[in-house]
Amino acid sequence: MSPQQTTAKTAIAERGYRHPETLVSTDWVAEHLNDPTVRIVEVDVDTASYEQGHIPGAVGWNWSTQLCDTKVRDIIPRSALEDLLSAAGITPETTIVLYGDNNNWFAAWAFWQLKIYGHADVRIMDGGRRKWLDEGRELSVELPVLAPTTYQARDPDLSIRAFLPDVRAVLGTGDTGLVDVRSPQEFTGEILAPPGLPETCQRGGHIPGARNIPWSRACNEDGTFKTYDELKALYESAGITPDRPVIAYCRIGERSSHTWFVLKYLLGYDKVMNYDGSWTEWGNMVGAPVEKP
Repeated sequence: MSPQQTTAKTAIAERGYRHPETLVSTDWVAEHLNDPTVRIVEVDVDTASYEQGHIPGAVGWNWSTQLCDTKVRDIIPRSALEDLLSAAGITPETTIVLYGDNNNWFAAWAFWQLKIYGHADVRIMDGGRRKWLDEGRELSVELPVLAPTTYQARDPDLSIRAFLPDVRAVLGTGDTGLVDVRSPQEFTGEILAPPGLPETCQRGGHIPGARNIPWSRACNEDGTFKTYDELKALYESAGITPDRPVIAYCRIGERSSHTWFVLKYLLGYDKVMNYDGSWTEWGNMVGAPVEKP
């Protein structure tokens, strides 16, 4: 058995995470399918995969239309989030378990937004949709019948979100670690976006001073997260340490929300922000400096 396979089979509680309660296994999910205090949600870029088969009882959320403001480039408005959670039968006391495609990119995005709006108990299913399928677990095409609630979100906590002025303010200071979680080819400017993805930019490269730690390096081959010690070594070896704030970014903010989750909850860094404007904002902004090798 390879070291990665050994890591993937290690129980979550034994991996040393600072906040292991934010991660659950596929076994845990299977044991709580009928738990009325738990709501399982599949989050994908669209709901095509969900419609083909999902965890029994799971709700499906569309990242493109339900977790983004469709009129303004922004996160989902508070009122829209309240409607979404109410329709899913969720209350502030509900344990929300998120999973999705692309090794939980969009599940992490939903996690980040739910924390912005103050939901207390949010968790990610380790390994995401891929692991559930690889294990041959039960799927359903039935839509759950849920009793709606009247959910009231909290005022947004913007301490976990970075905006363009926040990033500009730390350039050249050395006070904040900048993590570019895109591929090395995007980081160097060799390509502007991964093949087939529409959101792009005018210029390639990266924010000056950023370190390139692709989001995928935090995961094992099966999509589960690496251990605390492995993650600590990964980020600290690149100079991203817990003694200073960190801003993570990618192209549109979904991959960087995955890294934000790793840094904040698995490693326990005190101040981590997701710059969801990311490269499609910075790479199109007049006067924003760009660095290339």
